[in-house]
Amino acid sequence: MNDTPKRHLLDLTTSELQVWCEARGEGKYRATQIRKWIFGKRVEAFDECHDVPAKLREALKAEFDLFRAEVIAHKVATDNTEKLLLSLPDKQLVECVLMRETKRRTICISTQVGCAMGCVFCASGLEGLKRNLTQGEILEQVLRLDRLITDPQERITNVVVMGIGEPLANLGNLIPVLETLNEKGGMGLGARRITVSTVGLPEKIRDFAKLDKAFNLAVSLHAPNDELRNKLVPVNDNIGIDQILAAADEYFEQSGRRVTYEYVLLSGVNDAPEHAQELGRLLKGRISHVNLIPMNEVEGLDFVEPTSPRTKEFVQILEQYGVPATVRKRKGADIDAACGQLRLKHEQQVTLDLPG
Repeated sequence: MNDTPKRHLLDLTTSELQVWCEARGEGKYRATQIRKWIFGKRVEAFDECHDVPAKLREALKAEFDLFRAEVIAHKVATDNTEKLLLSLPDKQLVECVLMRETKRRTICISTQVGCAMGCVFCASGLEGLKRNLTQGEILEQVLRLDRLITDPQERITNVVVMGIGEPLANLGNLIPVLETLNEKGGMGLGARRITVSTVGLPEKIRDFAKLDKAFNLAVSLHAPNDELRNKLVPVNDNIGIDQILAAADEYFEQSGRRVTYEYVLLSGVNDAPEHAQELGRLLKGRISHVNLIPMNEVEGLDFVEPTSPRTKEFVQILEQYGVPATVRKRKGADIDAACGQLRLKHEQQVTLDLPG
């Protein structure tokens, strides 16, 4: 009996799967066939890969798992946003979300279990960082969400890497994921349909730029000056906004893609007209866009979203400085769709249910 634990097939790149196929006397093209079934035809098991030889399918079943996580919660919002809470083999939890719009099917995926960035308004990092997700664990989120789309004529159109964790802190595992999302043998999404969010790690942004792909970069700024940002995003104390903006400018020069600056609006904290004016001066002349995000209420945190007139005023002030801005439409508000909320509630409930 073979007690060797199975590997996650999604941890293999195309070239690694080609090597595996060749070692079993098959041509490289078998890897393309296998990936087509997995990423293109939404199979649930290796036996469904009908044009793959039976012997090779048996070898796949013997050595690999296609899915390793367990879906322990599946919530559907009134706006048809769907959220999955996945339990990994080591019992760590991770979230991912499918958002439906008229012409788009956008998914939001996580890259870490927890987060070390310490943003004071975010549920993702309230319990700290547990570990990085593997390439396969990130890609499994994509496949799980893709299989929620039952219409064969519909597919995922956009991917945002904005879930739990700091994506650029796990860049080594994220890069092959982005390649799989982008390549024809994977999800076949154009680079411009893929957005990676970061709290702002300058050297990692430069490493990301070296990929020389037109992926979208979103920088979670949340404050127009270092004094306030140090309070909201503690990791900023060792970085500084100037360094982040310099790296983002380099990313634009390398990729040609306009950088988005995300800004969570916290009532009475960073939403005053003077904050908008300072942000406008900071970004004036840059090819950028500001995505304003009214605060999603998180149990245990005191932050709330501003009133609608206050938010509109913030937008108007930015536009006066020539900085385009939009307010993110809230999706899945009735299913804890904001980053980390469902995971946090589940872990808190488990703690309450423990004896003693």
